Amino acid sequence: MPGPGMDMIGEEEIKEVMEVLKTGYLFRYGISLGKDVDPRFLGKVFQCEKEVAEYVGVRYGVAVNSGTSALLTALCGLEVGPGDEVIVPGFTFIASISSIVYAKGIPVLAEVDRTLNLDPKDVEAKITPHTKAIMAVHMMGNPARLDELRAVADKQGIALLEDCAQAFGASYKGRSVGSIGKAGACSFNVYKTITSGDGGMVLTNDEQVYQRSFAFHDQGHSPLRSGVEIGKRPFFGLDFRFTEVQAAILLAQLRKLPTLLQRLRTNKARYKKLISDLPGLEFREITDPAGECATMLTVFLPTAEIAQRLAKDLKTKVAAEAGWHVYNNMEQLMELRTNSSVRCPFDCFQYYGEKGKEIRYWRGMLPQTDALLGRALNIAIGVRDPGLSSGFGLTIMDDLNAVEQHAAQFRQAAEKYLK
Repeated sequence: MPGPGMDMIGEEEIKEVMEVLKTGYLFRYGISLGKDVDPRFLGKVFQCEKEVAEYVGVRYGVAVNSGTSALLTALCGLEVGPGDEVIVPGFTFIASISSIVYAKGIPVLAEVDRTLNLDPKDVEAKITPHTKAIMAVHMMGNPARLDELRAVADKQGIALLEDCAQAFGASYKGRSVGSIGKAGACSFNVYKTITSGDGGMVLTNDEQVYQRSFAFHDQGHSPLRSGVEIGKRPFFGLDFRFTEVQAAILLAQLRKLPTLLQRLRTNKARYKKLISDLPGLEFREITDPAGECATMLTVFLPTAEIAQRLAKDLKTKVAAEAGWHVYNNMEQLMELRTNSSVRCPFDCFQYYGEKGKEIRYWRGMLPQTDALLGRALNIAIGVRDPGLSSGFGLTIMDDLNAVEQHAAQFRQAAEKYLK
């Protein structure tokens, strides 16, 4: 099973889903074309948006059909558009970058540091007059350096968008991720902490961002509409709506989140302790040890050569080979591949040509990121994502005995190289 939420699906989810199915009404609205509310309507999507927003500690939530949709919707909510630059880490799931491209923004790649999240110093160095937002991605459940990134964003008068796809449930200095930036985007697919099969949510305290995000996800309509608002829609929107069935599943999963996080954190802490005395082994820096999701334990080996050898012995791979999570492996980005021959947004804005500024990306453009990922190994604690760990590690269903056995396996393999 890919993620902890999917592993924990049980009678609670079945009960919630059956409650919806028995009504025979699956649409997120209880009315159609201005008619009275259908008596079968349960309003699970509305309830889900409210409960998730309350959990995170924000005023508004907009449920959408995927984490990618959440990112694109949030970017629209923040008014990111043609030619706007958005700073994004070179280690992230490709959706962080593709959402910027489809908003017609320009992805500006920045280095990660030992947190494997954005390096605030490199972010500040890459701000230009065209920068509209910073996208802080909380990779593998570890919150980015939000204090520093928020300070940079505020100083420059730009938006901070939190990509919380891999970190729903995490907190940073007592505040939930997704509540610190101007907007947050979550994912609930099968590889995430909790799941609705697929789905996502935009979170914000800003009423204008909420209004715009809602309109974008629902054909331009106003929040919580009661019909078709002819003449009142502010711009073209799309259909990224959540369904009552997805919301029912997510509501049951949300109630399991505290138990899920406690188990992940207990298992990770034990695993880390069991291997922490290995000479030369280093651990990824965690910005808030009490607040991280603990879905993954990342270790740094002394050299990239040792990391490669150990990865081969363990039938896994180094983080640098983590598929479409690493900029070097994103051929569509390297070659500026888009869905048309024009290659917009990369070659359709005059100010780049006028200033002689060519938009290009190349393998090796982020040497700090490359060096860190080249000697990093990810050990799954609760998320067995083949793109990140090749399935090497544990699931949330494993107990402390399984943790000890797996840690012993890692020790035995690592001791050949760490002396």
